[in-house]
Amino acid sequence: MRWLWIDTIVKYEPGKRLVAVKNVSLAEEHLHDHFACDAQGPAQPLVPASLLLEGLAQTSGILVGSVQEFREKVILAKVTRFTLDADVGPGHCVRFDATIERLDVAGASTQGTIERLSHADGEWRAIGSGSLMFSHIDRNFAGREFPKENFVFGENFRTILSGSGLQRFLDDAGQRGRPVASR
Repeated sequence: MRWLWIDTIVKYEPGKRLVAVKNVSLAEEHLHDHFACDAQGPAQPLVPASLLLEGLAQTSGILVGSVQEFREKVILAKVTRFTLDADVGPGHCVRFDATIERLDVAGASTQGTIERLSHADGEWRAIGSGSLMFSHIDRNFAGREFPKENFVFGENFRTILSGSGLQRFLDDAGQRGRPVASR
């Protein structure tokens, strides 16, 4: 992944569930254009729904990839369902909670929820949900060659895994699937 929409992983149940958090800051550039002030009124910086879906997809994809210790290259194949019932803006904390429904050699289906922290009472409230399908591209694109290295292992991704206690999926060369000791 070249661009991440999660800040940290806060819960990991191998093969079952992964929970990640994103803190939204006004310093994020996409908020300056969505929606900028105009003749109709003042700026209303909101996170686009597509980026919230991206956060859920990244959380779910990390969960699916972790089952095989990232030996399989996982890509989002289909968004079966996605709903978003509330806005997210600067100062909000968002939690993505993904679970695996089905997993086989071809890929996986997942369910997830998006929650927003209410700073007023400290409660998390569900604001969206989705059903996503993932494909293991090495198995589903027969005859097509992909690089041996797993393309998701950029430095930001490595930092998130390491900071979340999932460093067993990392190695010094950035290759997939070779566990290393905790640092």
